Amino acid sequence: MKRFTLLSLLGLIFSVHAIASDFAVDDIRIEGLQQVDPAIVFRNFPINRGDLVDQRALNDATKDLFESGYFDDVELLKDQGVLIVRVKERPSVALIRLEGNDLIKDEQLMAALKRSGLEEGDVFRRSALDQIRLDLLQVYNQAGRYTAEINTDVEQLDGNRVALNIKVTEGETAVVQKINIIGNSAFSDEELLGLFDLGTTNLFSWWTDNDKYAREKLSADIERLRSYYLDRGFVKFDINSSDVSISPDQKQVFVTISLTEGQQYKYTDIDVVGEFGVDKSELTKHLQMKTGDLFSRKLVVETNNLIQKELGDSGYLFAKSNAIPEVDDQGGVALKFYVEPGKLVTVRRIEIRGNAMTADEVIRRELPQMEGSVASADAIERSKTRLDRLGFFSKVDIKTLRVASADDQVDLQFSVEEQSLGQINAGVGYSSAEGILFDVGLQQDNFLGTGTEFGFAFNNSQILTQYTFSFNDPYYTLDGVGRGYDVYYRTRDFGNDDLSDYNTNEVGASVNFGYPIDENQRVTLGVGLDSTDVNINESVSTRPDIIDEFVTSAGSSYLTYNLNGRWRNNHLNNAFFPTDGYLHDVRLDVAVPGGDLAYYKASYTGRYYQPLNRDQTWVFGLKTRNGFAGSLDSNPYPFFQRYFAGGLRTVRGFANNSLGPKDGDDPIGGNILLSGSAELIFPAPFLDEDSSIRTIAFLDGGNVFTTDSCSGLTDCSDNIDIGEVRFAAGVGLSWITAIGPLSISFGQALNASSNDTKESVQFSLGQTF
Repeated sequence: MKRFTLLSLLGLIFSVHAIASDFAVDDIRIEGLQQVDPAIVFRNFPINRGDLVDQRALNDATKDLFESGYFDDVELLKDQGVLIVRVKERPSVALIRLEGNDLIKDEQLMAALKRSGLEEGDVFRRSALDQIRLDLLQVYNQAGRYTAEINTDVEQLDGNRVALNIKVTEGETAVVQKINIIGNSAFSDEELLGLFDLGTTNLFSWWTDNDKYAREKLSADIERLRSYYLDRGFVKFDINSSDVSISPDQKQVFVTISLTEGQQYKYTDIDVVGEFGVDKSELTKHLQMKTGDLFSRKLVVETNNLIQKELGDSGYLFAKSNAIPEVDDQGGVALKFYVEPGKLVTVRRIEIRGNAMTADEVIRRELPQMEGSVASADAIERSKTRLDRLGFFSKVDIKTLRVASADDQVDLQFSVEEQSLGQINAGVGYSSAEGILFDVGLQQDNFLGTGTEFGFAFNNSQILTQYTFSFNDPYYTLDGVGRGYDVYYRTRDFGNDDLSDYNTNEVGASVNFGYPIDENQRVTLGVGLDSTDVNINESVSTRPDIIDEFVTSAGSSYLTYNLNGRWRNNHLNNAFFPTDGYLHDVRLDVAVPGGDLAYYKASYTGRYYQPLNRDQTWVFGLKTRNGFAGSLDSNPYPFFQRYFAGGLRTVRGFANNSLGPKDGDDPIGGNILLSGSAELIFPAPFLDEDSSIRTIAFLDGGNVFTTDSCSGLTDCSDNIDIGEVRFAAGVGLSWITAIGPLSISFGQALNASSNDTKESVQFSLGQTF
C-alpha cells in the first residue's frame, strides 16, 4: 500500500506537470506493453475517446490501472489531443518449480497455488508470496505434517519474466497420541474407537499408518461414527464438536469428539406413496425394514436405491424416491417413501467410441439394451458387464445423455479402451535337452476386430514338431450359436530325451457348436477324430513301464472318435481381472466305443471372487481345477491323456507338471487331478492405482493321483490321499502388457517331498492367475 501511495503521488506530480489543464481526449495511445493484452488496459482505464477530462479524472484513471495489479508504474502524458498511457508491466510467472515434495504430488500443490491466484502465465505479485506459503502449509497441515516448511525464491528471467522456485521440507506426520470420545453411554469407547481408521500406535502401525493423523481420515471416521449410531436407531444423534490439539513440538495430536446420542427410535409405520408407474407391490417388496425394527439409515438408503432401480429397470430412468421420517416424542418413526417415477424413457441412439479395431457390430450384439426401445437400467448395466466379460477392452464406460429436444429420450454413449488380446511370437533358441528350437505362432481372441478367435502355431525342435490351427466364431448365427474348428498335427520324439524313449505321431480335428442358455450360461457340443501312433525304441529299456504295458494291451496305433460337451456358467464381472462373481466350467470328453480306444475325461474349473471393500481394491478369491478320467474298455487309460500338476495353473512353487506319480525321476501323471487356491488380491504397493496390474497373495494346494496300481512308482497314491496334497504359498503379479497378459509368481513349497522339484519363480506370457 505504501508503494502504491508513493508511486501514485509521483505519477500525479508528473501528470500535473505534463497535463496542465483540462482537455478533450481525441485518441488514447498505450506504450510499454509486452505481454498484457491491450484490452485489459482499456477494460481497467475509465477514460474513453471523446471524454473531457480534468486532473481528478486522470488521478482516478491512474489509480484504477494500478489496482488492476498488472503494472508496476503508470504514467499519463499529453501529445496535443492524444492521451498517452505509458506503463511498466509487472513480470509474468514463466515457470513454477517444486522441490522436496514426495508425500503430496505436484498436481495437488499446483492446484493449491491456483486457488491462491497463481499459476504459470499469470502476472507475478510479490505480495502474494506470503499467501502462497500459507496455502501450501495448509495443504500439509491437512495431511498431518505440522512441521512442514515452505521456502520461496524468485528467479529473474529475460523478457520481463520470473521463475518461482518453491522448496518444500515436508517434515514428519504428526502421530495420534489420544482420541477421547465424550457423551457416549450406549456404546463403550473401545467399541466406537474400533470403527476408526485413526488410532494410537500399535503392532501393525508400520504397515497401516493408522497412527498418522490426517484431516481426511478424521472426517471419514466421524462420518463412520455418525452412520453407526444412525443405523442403530439414534435418529437425533449429533456430533457437537471435534477438536484437534497439537503438542508444542507439533509431532503429536490429541483428538476430542463430543457427541449427543439421544434416544433410540423404532418404526411405527412404513409406506410407499406417490405415483408409482408400476404396481405398488413391485416397490413394497423392496422394503428392507418392518414395523417395530430399530431405525436404520443404511436400510433406508438401500430401500431408496432398490425402489429407484426397480423403476429404472421398468423404463423410468430418472425416477426419484425420497424417504421422509416423521419422528414423535415417544421414540417412534413413521417412514414414508415418496415416489416420483417421471416419464417413461426410451433410447434414441447408442453411440460407440474408442473401438479403433473392434467392429461396431461386435459390440452392439452384446448389448441387451436396444435403440428405440424402453430404457432399462438393468439392461444398460448388463451391457457393460457383457462387454467387460468379453476381455477385448481394458475399460468400458457408459454415459446416459438426455436428449435436449425430448425429455423422455436419452442417448447412450459407450466408450471403450481396447487392449491387446493376442500373441504373435517367433523365436530361435537352443536347449541342451531339445537342441535347436524354432517356433512361430499367432493367437488372437478378437481377430481383425470381428470378435472371432483365431490361432495358429508351429513349433519345432529335436523332440517336438507341432502344427495347430483353431478358429471359433461365437456368433455363427445371429442368435448367438457359435461354431469352432480345431486341427492339429504333432510328433513327439522322446528318443533324444534321457528320461523317455518313445515317440508319438498325432493328427486330429474337431468341430464344436456353442448354444447360449442365457446371458451367463452356454453349452458347447463337439465331435472330433484323432489318430495316434506310438513308436517304441526297443533298444532302450529306461522308459516308464506304463508305456510298455499300454502298447502291449492296446497296440501302437489308435483311431479314436471323440465327443465332447461343456457347460459354462459365467457370472464374473471381468474376463481378465474379475473382482466379483463366480464361474462354473464343466467339461466331458469321451473317446466313444467303436474306435481303437474308449475312455472319458471329466474336468471342473471353478472361480469365486468377493470384494472386501467398496472400491474393490481388496478382494478374496477361491479357485479350483479338478479332473477325473478312466477307461471305457479293457485297455488301460492312455498314458498320453493323463493329468499333471505343478506350475502356474495348479500349484505354484513346484515345477510345471512335476507332481504326482513318478517312474524313477520321470513324472507320469495320473487320472485324478485335485487342486485349489485361495487368493487375496490387494493394491500394488508403491504404484498408483492401475487397472492393468493385479497383485495377489496365494495359498495353493493340489496333486495328481491314480486309480491304477502304484507298484514300482514313487510319490504315488491309490485314489485320493489328502496327506499327499502339496501346498505352496507366495505372491504374484499379473500385468496386461501391449503384447498380452504377463504373469509372474514367487512361491515357496510348504511340504515338498525329497522327490519333488521346487521352482520359486515362475512366469507366463498369455495367461493371468
